[in-house]
Amino acid sequence: MSAFANTVRTEWIKLRSLRSTWFTLTCLFAVGLGITALTSNAAGKGYASLTLADQQAWDPAGRSLMSYVVAQLVLGVLGILVVTSEFATGLMQTSLIATPRRHRTLAAKVVVAAAVAVVAGQALMFAAFFLGQGVLALQDVPHASLGDPGVLSAVTGGGVYLTAIALLAVGLGVLARATAGALATLVGIVFLVPGLAGAFPGWLQGLFRFWPTLGAAEVLKTVPDPEFPHPWLNLGGLCLGVAAVLAVAFAVFRRRDV
Repeated sequence: MSAFANTVRTEWIKLRSLRSTWFTLTCLFAVGLGITALTSNAAGKGYASLTLADQQAWDPAGRSLMSYVVAQLVLGVLGILVVTSEFATGLMQTSLIATPRRHRTLAAKVVVAAAVAVVAGQALMFAAFFLGQGVLALQDVPHASLGDPGVLSAVTGGGVYLTAIALLAVGLGVLARATAGALATLVGIVFLVPGLAGAFPGWLQGLFRFWPTLGAAEVLKTVPDPEFPHPWLNLGGLCLGVAAVLAVAFAVFRRRDV
C-alpha cells in the first residue's frame, strides 16, 4: 500500500471515530428528508390554485430536491470539521509529525471529505427525489420519474453541487483554522450574499448572475431559469472557484505554523 493510501486510511479512521461525524450525517438525512416531505406536501396542496402559466412551469423534480438548501450547510459543517477538529484539539501537530509532508496530509483530508460528501450527498438527492415524488403522487398532481427529460441530470447534479460545497468548506477550514470563522464565511458565501443581492444597485445586479452558488444550484431544476440559461457552466465555475480556494489552502497550510 502506498504512503498516500495509508494517509487516506488514517484520515478516514480519524473522521469516522468522531461522534460529530455521525451526528452530522444523521442530521443531514433526518432534516433533509423531513424538509422534502413538508415542501412536497405543501407544493402538492397548492398545485390546484396555481395559474395556468405556473402549472405549465411546474417542476416536480426540482420541488423534491429543495432540501439541498439545508444539506449544503450540513455537509459544509462536515467539511469544516474534517480540518478544524484537529486544530481545536491540537491533534494537527501530531498528524504532521506522523506525516511531515503537509501536502499529503491535506490531500488525504480532501479525498476523504470528497468521498463522504459524494456518497452522502448523492444518496440524499436520490432519497429526496423518490420521497418527494411519492408525496406528489399521493396527492394526484403531476410528478416525475428518473427517466423523464432532465430529471437524472438534476438529481446527480445536486450530488455534485453538494460535494463542491463540502470541499469549499474544507478549504475555508484550513484558512480559518476555527470552526466558527469558517462556518461564518461559508454562510456568507452560500446564503448571505445571494440573499442580499436584491438590495444592491441595479447596475450591480448583473454581477450576481456569476455568483457561483446562485447559478450552480440551478442544475437541480428541470425547468430552465432565463437568468441562468447554462447551469452546468455555472456549476463548472463553482468547481473552479473551489479549486482556487483549495489551492490557496494548500499553499497556506504548507507555509504556516500549526
